[in-house]
Amino acid sequence: MKYRVLGLSGLRVSAVGLGCMGMSHAYGEPADKHEMEELLTYAVDMGYTFFDTAEVYGTPDHPHHNEELLGKALEPFRDRIVIASKFGLTFDEPDAAGPHALIPDSRPETIRCSVEESLRRLQTDRIDLYYQHRIDPKVSPEEVAGVMLDLMREGKILHWGISEATEEYLRRAHKVCPVAAIQNRYSMMARWHENLFPVLEELGVGFVAFSPLANGLLTDCYTADTRFDVKTDYRASMPQFQKESFGQNQRLFNLIDRLADEYHATPSQISLAWMINKRPWIVPIPGTRQLSRLKENAGASDVRLTDEEIRYIDIELDTMNMSDVFGGSPIKKKYKYETKGNMSYYEFRRWAVT
Repeated sequence: MKYRVLGLSGLRVSAVGLGCMGMSHAYGEPADKHEMEELLTYAVDMGYTFFDTAEVYGTPDHPHHNEELLGKALEPFRDRIVIASKFGLTFDEPDAAGPHALIPDSRPETIRCSVEESLRRLQTDRIDLYYQHRIDPKVSPEEVAGVMLDLMREGKILHWGISEATEEYLRRAHKVCPVAAIQNRYSMMARWHENLFPVLEELGVGFVAFSPLANGLLTDCYTADTRFDVKTDYRASMPQFQKESFGQNQRLFNLIDRLADEYHATPSQISLAWMINKRPWIVPIPGTRQLSRLKENAGASDVRLTDEEIRYIDIELDTMNMSDVFGGSPIKKKYKYETKGNMSYYEFRRWAVT
């Protein structure tokens, strides 16, 4: 495994991180906890140092499953790894089949509650990278950044970031408290955030790419006949997994397969290497429940693509017709911070499920 630094933050991480959401949330029923604890241990042994979670990765019955899983499994390695978590999000109608509409809540009091609970579940005294999970239109970036600055001074977080950031929001927040990284959706099928690259270069901010394999489509593991559980697996409703999409994306599959043959690599490794080699501050965080995929993804950091080869791939991608790709769960347009007595909505949700 190779390593890199997220922008100018000084935060050194493995060139491929491990997105842990799918172990607990959105990709079927949660995986066996013991098996995932073993997988996380294998990941550390392989050289992974960057582990991504969030307070909301879980199920209606066990809403914080993922943080608790990582807290137990990674506690013996705490000084060797970087843990990233997130605040500021709840799900609308969490008992219904997903993807759920999202309800943002980045009020300072909610952030304070969230960080304390995440520290407890993660069995740690600090969070290395703490993201605002989604922008809350009702709270200014300056106010959120001010809370992050306070938490850094208190030693509860070491760095902070923004997920699904926009340029304006990033610039305003960065002026108050420097942002270490943004975490946005990015893959060969989802390139709309490349317009942020110049400002990331300017500000020295890293880019953490979630869903770098288009939710698994680019792994070459699925066909038009693959079916997912509509109640527990978000992929059942994602456009790139609909039967007709496989024909629409055949040219993309052919390109990746051709490059994989040329570089003696797998399709997943080519997809990840394309972004790793594009900028030194891009870090993909593919998820998996399988040891073989964990090893495969780590190997992407050893695949070297030249600038000319990356330009060729980009030109090819620019001229391709592809299916639609899942762009993220919608933000609920009309929402209010719900309360029960003096409890915030976040506190009420936690009270209701425990």
